[in-house]
Amino acid sequence: MAFTAFREMKPFSQLMFSLFVILVSFLALMVISVIFAIPFFGVDSLKSLTTLNDLTNPESLIEIKYFQVVQSIGLFIVPPFVIGWLFLGKSFEYLYLNKRVQSSSVLLVFVMMFLAAPFINLIGELNANMVFPEWMSGIESWMKNTEKNAEILTKAFLTVNSVSGLFFNLFMIALLPAIGEELLFRGVIQRIFTRWTHSSHWGIWISAILFSALHMQFYGFIPRMLLGVLFGYLLVWSGSMWLPVLAHFINNAIAVIAYYFVDKNLLNPNIEDIGSTSGSYYMAAISLGFIVVFMLMIKRQNKIIKVE
Repeated sequence: MAFTAFREMKPFSQLMFSLFVILVSFLALMVISVIFAIPFFGVDSLKSLTTLNDLTNPESLIEIKYFQVVQSIGLFIVPPFVIGWLFLGKSFEYLYLNKRVQSSSVLLVFVMMFLAAPFINLIGELNANMVFPEWMSGIESWMKNTEKNAEILTKAFLTVNSVSGLFFNLFMIALLPAIGEELLFRGVIQRIFTRWTHSSHWGIWISAILFSALHMQFYGFIPRMLLGVLFGYLLVWSGSMWLPVLAHFINNAIAVIAYYFVDKNLLNPNIEDIGSTSGSYYMAAISLGFIVVFMLMIKRQNKIIKVE
C-alpha cells in the first residue's frame, strides 16, 4: 500500500518537514557513527575532536575525515531519498535521477567547468576583497574568523602525501558533496521553492543562495552562489540531476587535484590566480563567454522540461 500522507502538503509545509527529515537523519547517523567509532578511536580521542586543535595529528585527522563523510551522508544523501519517497513515492523520479542525458551534453559540461575557472577566480578575488563599513566591524571580524577556521580545516584535509590520500579526498571532498548537495539543494529545495514561487528562476536563485550560505564561508559566497545558479539551470534545462552532479564534481575535483600538484611542487601555484590578476582579466571575460555559449548549447540539445 502506497504511503501518501505527505504528498499533498503545501510548499512551506514541505520545506519545514524536509528540514525535520534532514535533522533526524543527521542525528541518527551521527549517533550510529559514534557507536561504531568508539571501538576504533576510543572515547577520550572522540571527546578531543570538539576542539579541532590537533589537526597536525594524523590519527585525529582520520577521525575528523570519518565524521566528515558521515555528515555528508547524513545531511545531504540520505534525506533527499527519504523526502522523495514521502512526497512522491518514487525517489529517483522526484530527484530527477531517472532521466539520461546526451553524451554530447556530458562532454560540454566537462569542458565548460574547466573553462569556467578564470571567471570563478575573478569573482572569488572580488568577493575576498570586500570591505564592510565601520559599524559592521563586529560582523566582519566574525566572518573573517569563520573563514580562517574553514581554511585551516580545508588545508588539513587537502594536504596528503600519497595517491591513495588524493583519491580519498576526491571521494570525500568532490564526489560526496557533488551527489549530496545537488540532491538536496537542486533536487529538494529548488523544487520546493520553484513550486512555491511558481517560477523556476526564483527556485534556482533562492536555492543557490541557501546553498552558498550553508558553507559559512562568506568571502567565497558569491562565486559559490553563482555556481549554484549554474547547477540549477543545468537541472532545469536538461531535466536530469546527472548534469549538475557532474558539473559540481568536476569543479570540486579540479580544486582537489590542483592543490595536490601545487603542494608537491608539480604545478605552478600561480595557476590559481588565472583570471583574477590585472594581466589576466581578459581570460575571465573569455571564460564567461564560454560559459554562456556552452550553457545555451546544452539548453538547445535537451528538451526544455518544466521542473516542479
